[in-house]
Amino acid sequence: MKVVRFLLDGRPRYGIEEGGTIRPIRGNPYTSFRVGGSTYRLGDGAYELEKAKLLAPCAPSKIVAVGLNYKSHAQETGMALPSYPLIFLKPSTAVIGPEDKILYPEASQRVDYEGELGVVIGKKASRVPKEKAKDYILGYTCFNDVTARDLQKKDGQWSRAKGFDTFAGIGPCIETELEPDNLKLETRLNGELRQSSRTSDLVFSVGELVEYISGIMTLLPGDVISTGTPSGIGPMKPGDVVQVKIEGIGTLRNHVAA
Repeated sequence: MKVVRFLLDGRPRYGIEEGGTIRPIRGNPYTSFRVGGSTYRLGDGAYELEKAKLLAPCAPSKIVAVGLNYKSHAQETGMALPSYPLIFLKPSTAVIGPEDKILYPEASQRVDYEGELGVVIGKKASRVPKEKAKDYILGYTCFNDVTARDLQKKDGQWSRAKGFDTFAGIGPCIETELEPDNLKLETRLNGELRQSSRTSDLVFSVGELVEYISGIMTLLPGDVISTGTPSGIGPMKPGDVVQVKIEGIGTLRNHVAA
């Protein structure tokens, strides 16, 4: 099931994407809901997905991102594999949805894409053992952990480099029926393939990340764990288009602007 969040009459609504159309839901995907009896209509035609203004499919209170969590990326950077997950936070104000603009900050001379698998939390999670992690996950989405690479190196810590407005692309949906352990992930810049890997290359699995992070901080419904990026990271510039595609989920596309 693909859960989307979209604008209808100026208000955000949740819906289920089925065959290129959006069926609204009553309630929300974190508690209980039912699918409306008919598809929304626009004019004389069906309300089609391609005509909808999609939002980020969740509104997280926080994004917990993981650094150096692909073996290929560790090799690319020349760094040793971590012995425990390296986590950092991205603010909720960084979130954008499909087709939204990534704004290039004046303070940076190099802004990079980082395609990642996002884990969307479905219910309050604290001290969850990895064997129970799936019980607390609503589903999975595409994530772009946009990074001001020069500021990351300059500051030594990552809050500024990772926290600019528009630096957390999420979408296009939350896929609720998916096994996350061996998914193909690709990132394209202006149509050119830049990243290609599978989640089987993760250093720490989704279950291990949920256990580790929920042992530190309580995760709330809608929060996102961004699981790390594979090799192939690189810079973007204004005018570029970046796409993160994950098997079984879809493609998150954003435009880079000054």
